[in-house]
Amino acid sequence: MASLAQLKLAMYIPVVLVGVIFAVFLAVIMYILQVGMVWAFVLAGVFILIQYLIGPAIVRASTRLRYLKPGENPWLESTVNELAQKSGIPTPRLAIVPNSTPNAFVFGRTSRDATLAVHEGLLQNLNKDEVTGVIGHELGHIKHRDFLIMTALSSLPLIAYLIFRGTYEAAWVSGRTARKKEGGGLAAALFAVAVISFIIYIVSLLFVMRLSRLREHYSDAYSAYVTGSPRSLASGLTKITYGLSLAPHPENEGARTLYIGDPALAKLEVQSIISKKEEYDLDRDGVLDERELELAMEKEAKSRWLTINRWFQTHPATFQRILLLREIENEMATGKYSSDRVYAHV
Repeated sequence: MASLAQLKLAMYIPVVLVGVIFAVFLAVIMYILQVGMVWAFVLAGVFILIQYLIGPAIVRASTRLRYLKPGENPWLESTVNELAQKSGIPTPRLAIVPNSTPNAFVFGRTSRDATLAVHEGLLQNLNKDEVTGVIGHELGHIKHRDFLIMTALSSLPLIAYLIFRGTYEAAWVSGRTARKKEGGGLAAALFAVAVISFIIYIVSLLFVMRLSRLREHYSDAYSAYVTGSPRSLASGLTKITYGLSLAPHPENEGARTLYIGDPALAKLEVQSIISKKEEYDLDRDGVLDERELELAMEKEAKSRWLTINRWFQTHPATFQRILLLREIENEMATGKYSSDRVYAHV
């Protein structure tokens, strides 16, 4: 995939597929329950609109971020402004999250009102080149309009899950309280809707998670292009993953897809390696050096169980992301890398 047009196609196909599946799903359950389909689509549309409108406020409140005042962090402001201009996008508002874990994210309703938020832990634990790589990644999300697509798309599995919970509980109550002849049909219909809803929830969630992982790869590739330094982001991702694995408490679960690093996946990656430390400590010095850690991550990435588990992950494995950045770095070293090959390695 070597162009922004192909990126958009790769993004829109899952959106269309999930939309079609969800439309058929609503039609089927409305037929079973004998409820007007128009109202089902209206309610679904209202739910998505509400999430779109209040989503930014929820993110601001849940992360306790603070917007930077002009001149408060000149280096960060100038770096973001420079990369935004190079990217051809409006400069996002800058915010700091009072959190010691190394992470960052963007959110907003449109590209013009987007906010780029960085954790205090990111600025404290990463050097300037690594932070620049992270900024390039987040600006990639704005350029690709990822947060808009994901906000709409992630609403669909949630709607399916809410329908599942509601109809399942209603079927259980109806089956217990209604008279056998009169209530059996309704309970069966509600149970059928619950089963269908749960299946659609899983299927649509898999689509959303796959798209979420794909957009991370595209933003990684964009960061390599806009900063000209794939190694900076690769190094930053390593520190982010390790730092998140040590965090005592998980990040805001509702915002996992927004972050550059997923704390849950980071813990899974690092803990799996640490549990097999003796196997991966090739020189038996009691410490996993950079090369040993890379080999361990590569081997863990091939695990069938972890591969299946990653179907439900919002982010690709860190080693997969680093491999992509290395491929781009190697091409840059040949002098053949150009703007039309930004996404060639995704």
